Amino acid sequence: MASSDKTPQGMPTSESHTPGTPMKAGQHVLDKGAQMLQSLKPVKQMKQHVCTFALYSHDMTRQIETHHYITRLNQDFLQCAVYDSDNSDAHLIGIEYIVSDRIFEALPPEEQKLWHSHAYEIKSGMWVNPRVPVMIQKPELENIAKSYGKFWCTWQVDRGDRLPLGAPALMMSPQAVNLGIVRPDLVQKRDDKYKISTDSLKQSRLEIPEPEWINPNADYWKQSFGKGFALDIEPTEMKLKAPFP
Repeated sequence: MASSDKTPQGMPTSESHTPGTPMKAGQHVLDKGAQMLQSLKPVKQMKQHVCTFALYSHDMTRQIETHHYITRLNQDFLQCAVYDSDNSDAHLIGIEYIVSDRIFEALPPEEQKLWHSHAYEIKSGMWVNPRVPVMIQKPELENIAKSYGKFWCTWQVDRGDRLPLGAPALMMSPQAVNLGIVRPDLVQKRDDKYKISTDSLKQSRLEIPEPEWINPNADYWKQSFGKGFALDIEPTEMKLKAPFP
């Protein structure tokens, strides 16, 4: 099954987006009790919400608004749970890892091809921390502009999937050339929701320094004459344990 536009066969049908019965009272009680008793430490480390856009590596005409909930493990490494909205019933659609340029440059070239740069995403105003004042964002934006991300989408809700189906899809970031340009209607919808102007944000970020170097192995599609990456699921021989003596 390829990570492609073709919807996997046998997708369940349901009047609601996600198949399943409504939550029962007992489940609410259990969840509330667990929330009070358990630490949920990894979740509580999420400190930032970023709204931006992503494009499918194998078909960059498919563009989606994404909501990243970010945990910073250290100054050079962030990990993000990615949702399709910031609503309470949002779908968890993937994960993104973000590394500094220092870490990225140490990666093997074949690995670097799976990553995308963030400079244009920041400078163009696409990357937004909703409701956070500009002056508070600025130091972080300067760091992110020099970083690289690897984003796997595990639930292609934009094609109507009611469940996470098929293989993960590699995602790319917006860019200033041809297929990398985000559709104006998507940007306007986001701007209207948060009462912001992406064009104004772009102007306010003119002083953010451009990275001295963006590794050409990133944003692979720009260097490869339109070739992206897609995953296929294939049967393979299992590695079996040796029998005990």
